[in-house]
Amino acid sequence: MSQRNREGKRGARERLREQRERERSRAKRKRTLGVLGAVVAVLAGAVGVGMVASRTEDDSGKSGSSVVPPRGAVGKGRLVIPSGMVGKAGKAGRADKAGKPAPVTLTVYEDFRCPGCKQFEDVFRETVHELQDQGRMKVEYHLVTIIDGNLGGTGSVRAANAAACAQDQGAGKFRAYHDVLYRHQPAETRDSYAKNARLIKLADQVPGLVTPAFRKCVEEGRHDAWVRKSNDVFAHSGYASTPTVLLGGKSVYGDPDKPLSPNKLKRMVLAAARD
Repeated sequence: MSQRNREGKRGARERLREQRERERSRAKRKRTLGVLGAVVAVLAGAVGVGMVASRTEDDSGKSGSSVVPPRGAVGKGRLVIPSGMVGKAGKAGRADKAGKPAPVTLTVYEDFRCPGCKQFEDVFRETVHELQDQGRMKVEYHLVTIIDGNLGGTGSVRAANAAACAQDQGAGKFRAYHDVLYRHQPAETRDSYAKNARLIKLADQVPGLVTPAFRKCVEEGRHDAWVRKSNDVFAHSGYASTPTVLLGGKSVYGDPDKPLSPNKLKRMVLAAARD
């Protein structure tokens, strides 16, 4: 074999070896890119799941799972709706005509489905309003759902949410709507207040209350979680029934040995004001 032939064969083998090396290199790069692509896809999928989870949590908060106190709510956790004078002299119901704080606080735990609460309201409504409008007393309402718990249904929470929505509208709307709900309270076993349409129709009796904002608040249950929290606090308060009525922090209603009357309530408020 000539020198030229031998060199030709070596050159062919070298070219073949180099070609195979290049092919192996290309195959390795493809495998590497494939693995990287899979990793990126997994990471992208994980990010996508996180974004969906975040949106789901945000949406759940908007649907009423977060506690949203009504406008002007006070007290620990802002679970109390204050009510005082209605009219030119009474802004938010917290001061008398001279601008001094109302001397006495009536605290009421009540449920809009509760017959006993309606009885209290029917007997004492005018007296309570009179004392409020004279600047002698303010009222703090704690809304609870004891009848929903005992009989089932959702009328207690729906009505309380609607009342909180009325509070959002300001200008004495809560007090007026509160009274309408008790005047039209259904029988205890009828869960009529579970229907938003019924609550909104009754709100027509309060001038200026039924606005798009009020309607949306009622229908979306904006304050549902707030109502439930208020009820949870009541359940651990040591009080066992509604209505629970306190004057200056002391229970004044429901004791058959010491019955409360409108005139007696007036005397107690006046006496407290002198102290």
